[in-house]
Amino acid sequence: MPDEKQDDKNDEKFNEKEMEKQEEKKPEEKNWDEKWRRDPLSAVVWAGIFIWAGLVLIANNAGWLKNLQLKAIQIEGVNVSGLEAWSLILLGAGVIVLIEVAIRLLVPAFRRPVGGSIFFALILIGVGLSNMFKWDIIWPIILIALGLSILLRGMLRGKPNP
Repeated sequence: MPDEKQDDKNDEKFNEKEMEKQEEKKPEEKNWDEKWRRDPLSAVVWAGIFIWAGLVLIANNAGWLKNLQLKAIQIEGVNVSGLEAWSLILLGAGVIVLIEVAIRLLVPAFRRPVGGSIFFALILIGVGLSNMFKWDIIWPIILIALGLSILLRGMLRGKPNP
């Protein structure tokens, strides 16, 4: 019997410690539902990307993308026939992420660091455009855009007060 009492005491202590750990966590770390309530913009962006992908795939399966390719204006150095469904999906996803970045920069309630999102968006756009343009054009443009974003971030950060 003494061993059972000791086990019960150990279980109570363990449960008490677990409860303390849960209480120590910030409320926003407790579950996913809390996370989405804190940052609904991320949920909207990912939903938009999936909706865009679905619309592009429907257009591709219905043959509408081929009709657009036939009617497109031919520009030298641009391969409009390279605009396939996955290229269009990646291009649209990159644009959606850039819109998210703009909203995060303009709306204080959604503000948070956006450097990674800019990088991700530019990679998506670069891969999406790779079938239309040559890689030797895409990557320098991505590098220029990244450099400009770093420069702007440094300029907008502001100087520390003395």
